[in-house]
Order: sequence, then structure tokens, then C-alpha cells
Amino acid sequence: MIKLTNVSLMRGVKPLLESVDLTINPGEKVGLIGANGAGKSSLFAMLRNEIHPDQGSIDYPSKWRMAYVAQETPPLPRAALDYAIDGDVHLRHLQAELERVEALPHTTENGIRLGEIHSALADADAYTVQSRGEQLLLGLGFTLDQMRQPVASFSGGWRMRLNLAQALMCPSDLLLLDEPTNHLDLDAIIWLEDWLKRYPGTLIIISHDRDFLDEIVNVVVHIDERKLKRYSGNYSAFERQRAAQMVLQAAALEKQQRARAHLESFINRFKAKATKARQAQSRMKALARMEEIAPLRAATEFSFEFREPLSAPNPLLVMEDVNAGYHTDDGDKVIVRRVNFSLQIGQRIGLLGVNGAGKSTLIKTIAGDLKPLEGKSTLGKGLSIGYFAQHQVEMLRHDESPLWHLQKIAPTTREQELRNFLGSFNFPGDMVTSSIAPFSGGEKARLALALIVWQRPNLLLLDEPTNHLDLETREALTLALAQFEGTLVVVSHDRHLLRATTDQFLIVADHKLQPFDGDLDDYKDWLFQTKLAKPAPGTAPAVSASPAAAAPMSAAPVDRKEQRRAEAEERQRLSSLRKPLENKIKKLEQKIAERNAQKAGIDEQLGGTDIYEPARKEDLKKLLAEQTVCVKDLELLENEWLELQEQLEQIAA
Repeated sequence: MIKLTNVSLMRGVKPLLESVDLTINPGEKVGLIGANGAGKSSLFAMLRNEIHPDQGSIDYPSKWRMAYVAQETPPLPRAALDYAIDGDVHLRHLQAELERVEALPHTTENGIRLGEIHSALADADAYTVQSRGEQLLLGLGFTLDQMRQPVASFSGGWRMRLNLAQALMCPSDLLLLDEPTNHLDLDAIIWLEDWLKRYPGTLIIISHDRDFLDEIVNVVVHIDERKLKRYSGNYSAFERQRAAQMVLQAAALEKQQRARAHLESFINRFKAKATKARQAQSRMKALARMEEIAPLRAATEFSFEFREPLSAPNPLLVMEDVNAGYHTDDGDKVIVRRVNFSLQIGQRIGLLGVNGAGKSTLIKTIAGDLKPLEGKSTLGKGLSIGYFAQHQVEMLRHDESPLWHLQKIAPTTREQELRNFLGSFNFPGDMVTSSIAPFSGGEKARLALALIVWQRPNLLLLDEPTNHLDLETREALTLALAQFEGTLVVVSHDRHLLRATTDQFLIVADHKLQPFDGDLDDYKDWLFQTKLAKPAPGTAPAVSASPAAAAPMSAAPVDRKEQRRAEAEERQRLSSLRKPLENKIKKLEQKIAERNAQKAGIDEQLGGTDIYEPARKEDLKKLLAEQTVCVKDLELLENEWLELQEQLEQIAA
């Protein structure tokens, strides 16, 4: 097991962890979550022994093999497949030793050594490593041709996929993954989920993708206020438990504030009176000892909304027999053929398709960044496009400030109004006028979103808008898109965002755009059927799928009919179990509210001065007795409420 004991960590003058304890059991799959800068990557660095805690210890079995994703990829001439297999360091060592011994003179001793090496290679699955490496890279989106290309020929995002492949190739007892989905498309994420579910070792993942975490993890460790808190279950279970804690802690905070007010009132009244001095001193000590409960923050602090579009042409855009693609020196390269497509007011479309199918090419063509190679594209009068893609973020001027960027598109607007608007996107104070060069990827993406929101588009085109965004900002974007009054076309690997913001899917497959008759679960089924099909040489399996292979696209919902009926029955069963508990909880909350109101009235009377007059001695006794009864009743009611909540959580889990 992994055991953190009394661990504290400072980075510079900033404390990240303070006296934390944590146990992770062998084989657990742990989601490590927390705000950006909370210390998640630093905790990984401590596990890798790259940095050391300022206090305490981190222990796990010395014999454990650890795998993690390297952050740098040198521009090597080595083939991508060989680079991925290099992740199995033990195997590569055995292969090098085999070459060395084979070059030696043939002696009895060398013959024995060769036999030992061949036996060790067999134990290391050396004779299947080539096919295992190919299957792994196919799953991560590489074609067979690409596997033979040098590492240096790939862009940064694809090199990160190669680093991920190396980590997965390495036999390990502990696997550390820091944002593994950042450079992956939805199809690669679904494949990776399936791989990680079958991983037999201990897994710790840092991720801002809630669906990804829900599918894989059975433990969540939350870094908050420099502490580590462990929760059983997946991310959704964590949210439910966290919400229940917030309710309880809010009640505890209110209770503590009332107690503090009462103590302070007593101290202020009697600390100058000699007859009450000792009691006042006692209460001052009690006040000093009282634990300060920090109010829990809301689940999503940051929020924004898209402003109502200024106009709404209908249709917004019509494409007729459009070929989308690129002009090259060798002629036109068509990616998506014969697109016949129109966008109407209020449509909310999720664009699906495997990596390389042409989703981004189509989005660029709709946005006007690419001209149609053939066909006609007609724009509605008054069309205003808000286009977000990674290259939009990269085009921001790093030497300029957020205010400068907004002034470029709103030169006649008062500066204070621009500052207020940027403040609503979490760019406060000096940050508004500071160069964006040191900003994180998430902060730059947030600025790019702010610039789009300001322009009040009636058509939003979003190509992977959640890259580099933390969970809080993703949730804010999801809520804003759900309330957006215009038309939306989105490509995203974030399934939570797709489910919450779109109501129909189109798929780019076999160089065509067509409707997808199903939901994201059906897409997952279709994807596995096409991706697991044997690929033609030099092609990725999903892209090369024939129309017959793609048939499950429409057939999948029919195949799932029985499953959905069973799911509906299960939901009904769970609902019948939850209902009595929910009714009890509701009644308890009413009683708690009544008791709190009664106690507040008593506290108010005890806060006055006249109740302590000698003539009202009996009234004071009665009030104090009533206060004691209220406190005990509240404690019992709150304990019962907590027990019922736990029972409800067990049903939901």
C-alpha cells in the first residue's frame, strides 16, 4: 500500500500540504482532484521521489514498479512504434543483453546465459511485444503507417500520446497519469478507459474529465485547504458526499457562530465585574479554543453566461455538395465529401467521429477558415460566428494583456466596462493589465472564451473547448452553453458537456457527414465494433471501416432496447427504495429548521441584559434549560439526518 504520514510540503513560500495522512490500498484506482495549483502534480513528484516532503514520510513497497508519462519528448529519428516499446525498460535491457551475449564466442557458459535470457524474454512476453505495441498505438489514434514514422515528425500533442503509450507499455504495479486525456480525442479516451479498467495494478489519475473519472476510479482523493480527504466511489459519488458535507458544515458553522456570539456577549457584559471575572476569563479561554470552521465554498465559484445574440437569421448557413479539405502542392486533399448541410436557429449539434475523420476540417470550413474545395456555402444575413479552437488560443498575443485583447474588438467601449466584464471571467485587478505570457493554458482558454462571449454570436463553433480547463471552469462552460440562446456545433471529448449541451449528433465517417441515430453509449458501442475490426494495412481501423462495418451506427439503439428497459426497471426499483428515505429526510430537515428557529429565539433572549436581572432568575433558569434541550435535540436530529443520508448514498452508489 501507499501510506502518507504527517506529510507537509511547501513550494517556495506557498504551503501546499499541511500534516496530511493518506492510505491507498493495492489495486485501487484513485482520482486525484483539486483546484489548479492545489498540489496534485507536486504530490505525483513526491511519489516519483523527484521532490521530498518538508515533513513526514511517504512509503510504498520498494519492489513496486512505477510507470508515469514523461513530459518531454526529444525529436528522435526513432520510429514511433519502437519508441513506444522502449517504455518496457526491462524488455529492452534483456534484448540488449541478448545482442551482447550473441556477439561473444560460443562457450558453454555463454550458451547457458543465452538460455537464461531467452527464458526471461519469454516471461516478459517479448515475442508478442510488436503486436501489443501496434494495438496500443492503434487505440491511441495512430495508423500503421504513422507507427513507422520518426518521433521527430510528430507535433507536440502526438508526442504526448507516444509518451502515454510508453507508460502503458511499461509493466507496472503503480501507474501515475497526469491529465492523460488532454491530447486525446473521444475515441482514444474511450479506448483508454477500457484499457485502464483492466489494469491490474494501483492507479492514480489527475483528470478534469468527470465522465472519465466516473468510468475508472473507485476512490477519490480531494486536495482542499492543504488537506487530503479520501472518498469512496467514483467522481459522482464524491460530489454527492461533498454536497452532503457542505450542508452539514454550513449548519455547523451557523451553530458555532451562535455559540461565539453568546460567549462574546457574556464576556463583554461581565469581564469588568469582579464577581464575574473568573467566569468571563473561563469563557474567553473557551472562545479562544473554539475551532474555526471555514465556510465551504460552493461547488462552482466561477460562472458566466453568453449574452443574447443580436440577430437570428434562419437558416444561418447552407452547404450544398461541399467538399471540405485542403489545397496541397500535390493537388486538393478532400477530407469530407459532398456535404449537404444547413444550420437552423436553436440547433444544438454534437459532432462525432474518430481521430482524423475530419471533424476539425468541417468546423473550419463552416467557420470560413477553410474555403470549400467544391460546392457552395451560403451564409445567412446577420450571421455572427463565435469560433473556439486551440489555434485561437495560440493566436493570442502573449506580450499583451487581457484588457488589450478586449479593446481590440471593442475600441469604443469604456475601459471600466471592459474591466468589469473581464473581472466576471476571473481576471481581477492587475491581472487585467498584465501580459498573458505567464498565464496557464486554462487562463488563456478562459480569455479566448471571454472574447467570444463579448461578441454576442448567434452561432457557436467549438472545437475541443475544454482542453486545459479545470473542473470548475468546465462546469461553468457547460452551464453557460446549456443556456445559450443561439445555435451550437461542438466537437469535444468531454461527454458530460456533450450530454448537457447538445440534443442531436452528426458523425463524420468514411469521408461523409451523416446523422448518428443514437446517444453516446451507442457511439461507444459502434466505436468498439469498428476500432476492434482488423485494419487494412497502413490505415486506422475506424477510418477504413466500410459502410457495412458502420451499420451498427443505426442498429445499436435497437440492440440496446432490452438493456434500456432493464435500466428503467432498475431506476424504478432504486426510486422505490429512495422515496421513504427522502421523505424522512425532508421531515427531519423541517424539525431541524424548527429547532434552530426556537434556539435562535432563546439565544436572542439570552443575548439581552434584562434576563440577568435578579428578579428574572427563574426565567433565566427556564431559558437555559430550554437551550440545553434544543442543543441535545438538534444533535440527535442531525445525527439521524446524517445516517439517512449515508443510507441514501449507498442506494445511489
